[in-house]
Amino acid sequence: MKSLKPLGIMLVALSIFGCKSTPSAEINISNNLNIDRTGEVVEIDLKDISNLLSSLPPEKIVVKDGNTNQVLLSQLIDLDEDGVFDQLIFQSDFLPLEKKHFHIEGITSETTIPISMIATYARFVPERIDDFAWENDKVAFRTYGPKAQQITESGEAGGTLSSGIDCWLKRVDYPIINKWYKQDLEEGKSYHEDHGEGLDNYHVGASRGTGGIGIWKDSVLFSSKNYLSWKIITNGPIRTTFDLDYGTWDANGISVKETKRISIDLGSNLYKCTLLLANHSELPNVTLGISLHEKAGSVSSNVEKGWFSYLEPLDDSELSTALVVDPKVIIDFIDYRTEKPDLSNLLVVCQPKAMLIYYAGFAWKKSNQFILPEGFNDYLEKFAECIASPLSVEVLDI
Repeated sequence: MKSLKPLGIMLVALSIFGCKSTPSAEINISNNLNIDRTGEVVEIDLKDISNLLSSLPPEKIVVKDGNTNQVLLSQLIDLDEDGVFDQLIFQSDFLPLEKKHFHIEGITSETTIPISMIATYARFVPERIDDFAWENDKVAFRTYGPKAQQITESGEAGGTLSSGIDCWLKRVDYPIINKWYKQDLEEGKSYHEDHGEGLDNYHVGASRGTGGIGIWKDSVLFSSKNYLSWKIITNGPIRTTFDLDYGTWDANGISVKETKRISIDLGSNLYKCTLLLANHSELPNVTLGISLHEKAGSVSSNVEKGWFSYLEPLDDSELSTALVVDPKVIIDFIDYRTEKPDLSNLLVVCQPKAMLIYYAGFAWKKSNQFILPEGFNDYLEKFAECIASPLSVEVLDI
């Protein structure tokens, strides 16, 4: 028996000094604003958790709430499309000035991975000429491709010539894009009528719709035509991102090359647009627009915070469309009204930049998401504050 003691001591020593603990990452996040932040998307660069990923592939990690130990819905994103994930995102709510703690760790046999019945989503829609549509649990949008442009320019019926953004008004949180297109094409159940989930009764035409861009010069707005090509980067559940290439177009003698990277997050009434302009130095401005339709509505704004909205009657309800942009880039905003069809727009004139980020979206009264206009304008005010003061994120790769 005595001869076993040294062996026992050696085994203890190996357990203490010879084995490494499982790598993990700890995240501390602070809300520096004295306001509630609901459904904030947290972005983690995977380079910041390289120690953890040295022993686990990204697909085998989860995010847990530090207080409840609950596994959170998360998403991996390959930003540069090289086949390697670059980013991990998840969502959480934050009280005013709250600090929260999260863990990133490996999946075990006891881990329950959350599945969301609501999601963000986008797709090319070849069965409806060549629409491109996107949505989340709050809002939906679409825009139009080269075939729709060709049909219109050839004088045929059924096409659309516009780089404006169309709003699909939904009053349910589950996805509707595929359902509405399918019902319209196969059952004759038009999405221009409300069958209980919402409808598309928003007219775009030559207007900017909700978030289309242009160049404002000599009291004329010059803009691109339909997008030429599309590319999906990531498709939900928390974030959907895609590119729309509008090619090169003419703005009164100035050549403009336009590409948009659009993303939409779960829970947001606004999509994000990263506008890329190859020749920005030659441009007098970049102008963001919202259609004023029949000019029957009212404009609200806070130029110092960078948000603008337009509340208008729409059939038997009301719609408030909106833009949010960094106030530092704003040159002017113009409530431009004309008798020419589809050319009345709220125009936010911005400094021309190689990359300009802005947000656009809406709230529909029948969705019961906000009291209009006060509730939605308050949402825009807080949204702008959160953009200006992002969450403070500290990652400890242990």
